[in-house]
Amino acid sequence: DHLATGREKLKKQHDSGSLGIQVCAALTNLLDSVVLELYHAALAETGVDATAFEERVALIPYGGYGRRDTAPFSDVDLMLLHAPGTDQDNLPVVRRFTQHIYDVGLKLGFSPRTPADALASATTDVTIFTSLAESRLLAGNLAMFEKFQAQFLRLAKRRAGPLIAAIEAARREERRQFGETNYLLEPNLKRTRGGLRDIQFIRWIGFIQCGEVEPENLMRAGLLSQDDYNRLRDAREFLLRLRNELHFQSGKENDVLNKAEQLRIAERFGYAGSEAVLPVEQFMREYFQHTSDVRYTAANFAANSRPQPGVLRVLEPLLRYRLDGEFRVGPRDIGVTRRGLEIVCGDLGEVLRLMELANLVDKRIEHRTWAAIRTAMMNRPAVELSPDTARRFLALLSQPARLGESLRRLHELRVLEKLVPGLSHARCLLQFNEYHKYTVDEHSIRAVEICTDFRRDTGPLGEAYRSIQRKDLLHLALLIHDLGKGFAEDHSEVGRRLAIEIAQFLSLPERDAEILRFLVHKHLLMSHEAQWRDINDDAVVVRFAVQVGSPEVLKMLYVLTCADMAAVGPGTLNDWKLRLMTTLYHRTMNQIAGDSPEPGASRTVSKERSDVRAKVKSTTDADWWDKHIAALPPSYLLTCPPERIVDELERLRRLPRNDAIAWGRYLPEQKAIEYTVGTYEEITPGIFHKLTGALSSKGLQILSAEINTLADGLVLDRFFVQDNDFATEPPLERVDEISRTLVAALQDTSGKPPAFRKLWNAGAKVTNSRLSQMPTQVRIDNTTSERFTIIDVFTLDRMGLLYAITRTLFELGLSVGVAKIGTHLDQVVDVFYVTDSSGQKIQDESRLAEIRQRLLEALERTETA
Repeated sequence: DHLATGREKLKKQHDSGSLGIQVCAALTNLLDSVVLELYHAALAETGVDATAFEERVALIPYGGYGRRDTAPFSDVDLMLLHAPGTDQDNLPVVRRFTQHIYDVGLKLGFSPRTPADALASATTDVTIFTSLAESRLLAGNLAMFEKFQAQFLRLAKRRAGPLIAAIEAARREERRQFGETNYLLEPNLKRTRGGLRDIQFIRWIGFIQCGEVEPENLMRAGLLSQDDYNRLRDAREFLLRLRNELHFQSGKENDVLNKAEQLRIAERFGYAGSEAVLPVEQFMREYFQHTSDVRYTAANFAANSRPQPGVLRVLEPLLRYRLDGEFRVGPRDIGVTRRGLEIVCGDLGEVLRLMELANLVDKRIEHRTWAAIRTAMMNRPAVELSPDTARRFLALLSQPARLGESLRRLHELRVLEKLVPGLSHARCLLQFNEYHKYTVDEHSIRAVEICTDFRRDTGPLGEAYRSIQRKDLLHLALLIHDLGKGFAEDHSEVGRRLAIEIAQFLSLPERDAEILRFLVHKHLLMSHEAQWRDINDDAVVVRFAVQVGSPEVLKMLYVLTCADMAAVGPGTLNDWKLRLMTTLYHRTMNQIAGDSPEPGASRTVSKERSDVRAKVKSTTDADWWDKHIAALPPSYLLTCPPERIVDELERLRRLPRNDAIAWGRYLPEQKAIEYTVGTYEEITPGIFHKLTGALSSKGLQILSAEINTLADGLVLDRFFVQDNDFATEPPLERVDEISRTLVAALQDTSGKPPAFRKLWNAGAKVTNSRLSQMPTQVRIDNTTSERFTIIDVFTLDRMGLLYAITRTLFELGLSVGVAKIGTHLDQVVDVFYVTDSSGQKIQDESRLAEIRQRLLEALERTETA
């Protein structure tokens, strides 16, 4: 009762706006009182001599509890330090005490150890060492505790090198699991890079160096600058208050700042936002700024703390040598003289020169120099670039090796935003959707890094990248392609104007400026054409080729599109998307240049048909095989191996005209199931919408779909789905069940619509319409294709959506020739190539308006269902 009452009181204190560290300290005091009460109760209940017991033990909180920044539902970590040979004497008290702790609902970490055991464990287990580095006495023998502390500190200093290396390795592994960047969009406040663990990391290293853990004391010892201390203090307060909010809200330990919590906390903490920036984006920008400061400070602190051999430490001042004027190179870093520091802080060209030399000698930049440049740049207004500085920057952009690392350094120094106006706006700018994983600035730099890695690619992407002459323009376009985000206007339009301004700022020639403008303005063009248009339609390729204009620009756009997509997050640029981009690239290159880096698309399709024919083992029905192989759509030929095509055609060859067949297979790389359905057109009207309804009725999420109409009215439809009932591969019984459901849907003559299950997912994505960057739209395109009217549907995903769309198309008397179904987590872009009942495009404007209106009404009904 005391614990619950105390937590409730502190929640009210937190809600009233108390500092995070104050609430954490008060929580620690509350826990201390509860733990001590239970400790003394255990002593009384077991009947031991309390005075004698306390002479031979020390009750020690450690870790977060020892540090006194306990969150509302954190663990209680305790060590009972005891004299050797007293284990059995202590056992009754230990059992009763720990049982009491568990009974009141606290999560306990408890370890009874002798001083020798504790020191030995700390030597071999870095987690135990870091926990004990932040410990204090709660009850028991003060002299025993102080003696142990002195021994522990001597151990830390004696083994400083291996301990620091082990702590760094452990932190690297933790970052690998929870996030190498602090710009993750659903971060773990404690373990993601730049979070609370990095602040603790500084404390642990400080303890090894001078026996101090508090950043204020580390500043007084000269190990932290005043600016670094201020940043750590502010970040710790921000993160602790945020962590308290997560714990109080969930009523349990919770350190993950997911999107639902971001939305709630932004409103709860009073962020107002603006016309172009949501309150949640404003809140997360502040989070990223704090964690960026922590990440920078922790990385520098670690680099300066690595022990040097004694001789090297003594000789370091003598081993420094002057390089290229005012620059000085030492065994560990590169810096500048006192006179040079003033020059570097006032000249961007000299900063770039420092970066060049740092890369040349493979040294990090000395912290004094780094901090001075960063402070100067943060306080400096916009600058006018000299021709020499612009040349240096473009030269840097032209060299793929270490470019990503150099851009990151310049970004941390606040120099990059002086060279690229507009980047300061994108710093820590959140994209609150389910598609992007990183902030705008992090995504942009990652895109450049991924692009430069293409130089090692052995396929068409690598060939295209290596053949590009003006890599500086390509890298610059990637760096600025998304800087138009965070404004009310479409980001591609804002980006077009920014590209023009940056080209003028860097004094680019007119032709280079035009290429930069096109790449930034049209950076989504190739992705859109490849994914949402039929790239086997010559009209689509010709129209795209006319917009691109030249082979060099096509190469740049191809590489830029793939790098941009890959930088969104792991797995976004999958093999299927890469193949689509590459096919469009080859077909367009054939239009623009008259040939292609690889065999032309038509020759590739012909070869695929030959390969399929060669795999046919059946000697009967030769005419049937020839006719159906000749009719196979290019998209089907280019996305399925010949063996699979032959196997699927063999199944269809034996299929009666009034029947259907379906089968499924699990795709581990995509964590999805592919269901394939074969039948004849005459089996039932509205095949496509009936199949989508059957899948949705079983709780499956349709990720994409393909429609293939073969010869003689044979239909082969393919659906890629996720099964919400199974986290991994579903059992064979489930796949067979779904396959039977698909066949039954085509054989059902009742016309009764399917019933969709109401799904509850505790980790459901945020789908509040006011957060959507893609409001519901229905667009009709009658110019791209000569044969089809193209209908694009943009909306938020929900159960039964695809069925509602396809059923409406069926009711409107439209025939779907090609469908491209795409789901980006919470948003969908569905594209349908349709004709009327006579196989013609829909030209009548009133009819087109009716189609659009009926679809919008159907979409609205799914929102309220």
